[in-house]
Amino acid sequence: MRKEKFLEKILTARVYDVARETPLDFMPKISARYDSKVFLKREDLQPVFSFKCRGAFNKIYQELQANPGLKGVITASAGNHAQGVALAASKLHLKATIVMPTTTPDIKVSAVRAYGAKAVLYGENFDAAKDYCLKLAKKEKLAFIHPFDDFDVMAGQGTIAHELIRQHPGKIDAIFVAVGGGGLIAGIAGFMKAVKPETRIIGVEPDDAACFYEARKAGRRVILKEVGIFADGVAVKQVGKKTFSMIKDLVDDVILVSTDQICAAIKDTYEDTRAICEPAGALSLAGMKKYIETEGRQGETYVAINCGANMNFDRLRHVSERAELGEDREALLAVEIPERPGSFKRLCQLIGHRSITEFNYRYSDARVARVFAGVQLTHGIDEKNKLIARLQGKGYRVVDMTGNEVAKLHTRYMIGGHPGSSVSNEHLYRFQFPEKPGALLDFLMKVGNRWNISLFHYRNHGSNFGRILMGFQVDRGDLRAFNVFLKSLKIPYWDETGNEAYELFLR
Repeated sequence: MRKEKFLEKILTARVYDVARETPLDFMPKISARYDSKVFLKREDLQPVFSFKCRGAFNKIYQELQANPGLKGVITASAGNHAQGVALAASKLHLKATIVMPTTTPDIKVSAVRAYGAKAVLYGENFDAAKDYCLKLAKKEKLAFIHPFDDFDVMAGQGTIAHELIRQHPGKIDAIFVAVGGGGLIAGIAGFMKAVKPETRIIGVEPDDAACFYEARKAGRRVILKEVGIFADGVAVKQVGKKTFSMIKDLVDDVILVSTDQICAAIKDTYEDTRAICEPAGALSLAGMKKYIETEGRQGETYVAINCGANMNFDRLRHVSERAELGEDREALLAVEIPERPGSFKRLCQLIGHRSITEFNYRYSDARVARVFAGVQLTHGIDEKNKLIARLQGKGYRVVDMTGNEVAKLHTRYMIGGHPGSSVSNEHLYRFQFPEKPGALLDFLMKVGNRWNISLFHYRNHGSNFGRILMGFQVDRGDLRAFNVFLKSLKIPYWDETGNEAYELFLR
């Protein structure tokens, strides 16, 4: 679509029947930390706590204008788009059907039904729900409202940029936008590059769900084999066809951030605004921080789009645990010390007056002991590296576990010594599976009893997925059959048998 035509679509978009003009909040603490002017566009303050109601209402309104006899609308979504469509349809007195995966948390299903929409639970993932949704749309003659790959949806999201230039008519050096399917960044980039082309538009994605980053690198849309679902609002395997055609030449850069960096940005947002955003909502701020640190650009004016706040409360436990790591304010270290009186005291003396956030130990043998220590940092990575060098200089063997996912998700909670020679042929695997009532039992039933389970650790992370770390005893001759079994589970899994956290503390 031509830039002029898309700009006209944004300027004539119908969104304020349900959406509100959200504030542009100055962030004093972040601004001072980075010697910049940082603003946060508060789309978390929309009636459905995300920007999605803009594009949904505009699309449904345009459909109704083109087809006054419209019977109703339908969409597939497990998140914010579902609530946006439900609210928009209610406002326009239309019947709405939302097809949601069976794994969708009850809080989101209830929110959709509260707007008068019909929630249909089908399939264990979004793709299955979407396929069924399209069949229903054809059968019941309902208009399908795509969550992002539609120009009217993109135009509705583009009204955010229109508000921005009214709220801040001065220079904006860069706008940071979360990217999932691409609808939000397409709307913002399409408007800004037509009106203020000097403003850099920078997309931000999780490093385990980088569909636009990979498409941009390849010069074409690609399908990711799997995506991380911590930032579930942007957990998309492929960027949209129409959105990619819009943004491939309009977006100046794409930044990838880790789960820890997202958690740190959630904390930063809370400290500056007292708002709690969802992981996808914190992506833009996480990307902005990384951009300033990497590029060394200070003294500029930046806007981060807080695109949503649909956060399950119990998920905050996981966020708080990872935020310190994301800010480089905590180091996780595995330290091998002599097994003799006074060793712990000497280690603590070397660590100095730093706060110890964690200190786990189990007897290994008569010669050495292994300690899993969490240490609070005040000067980031440089301080961590100096501490490691200091310990190594005193003869200690130190392994940095700060970036080790198995150590952060599992090992730190289950330091329990080594089984010694009593466990042979052990293979360690990490699994991630949809969380719903009975899901853990279903998983164990699939595992059966063909192979002995020698290690088991399960932890729910307050969302729609659970994580398991398991050890299996598998004889060499049985490995092929075991690999076939793993693939038959049809859930993401990772072989962690060679992981250093496993070698040091559990094997």
